[in-house]
Amino acid sequence: MVTGSPEIQTTKHHGKNIQKIRVYMNVKQNALATDLGLTQQDISALEKQENIDDAMLVKVAEALGVSAEVIKEFDERNVINNINNVRDCTFSDNSINSVAGTFNPVEKIVELYERLLTSEKEKVEMLKKISTKE
Repeated sequence: MVTGSPEIQTTKHHGKNIQKIRVYMNVKQNALATDLGLTQQDISALEKQENIDDAMLVKVAEALGVSAEVIKEFDERNVINNINNVRDCTFSDNSINSVAGTFNPVEKIVELYERLLTSEKEKVEMLKKISTKE
């Protein structure tokens, strides 16, 4: 009986790496092809190539929003590790929520309403002053 997780191989196959990144990012071959000015068949052929020249890697990387190095050095272990870390992550008080702050829409509405009310009161006072001068 074999226990543990299956071994995930690190591949330096550029085409397969592009395909994996594209799939992880939920990008269809047609969409990538359109961004690169190619056909879907061109993308399919590209994903079968073990080595892709640097110029094309840069274009594909830009279209996918990653660096060419990410494609060259893609490692499924790191991706799965990152996904698991994000999924299992619990935030402390000093985490992103504290940095970004929490947004309470009701408080914002009340704040905006109070500013509007103050502005209207100022307008009424100005109109009263103008009308008493006449």
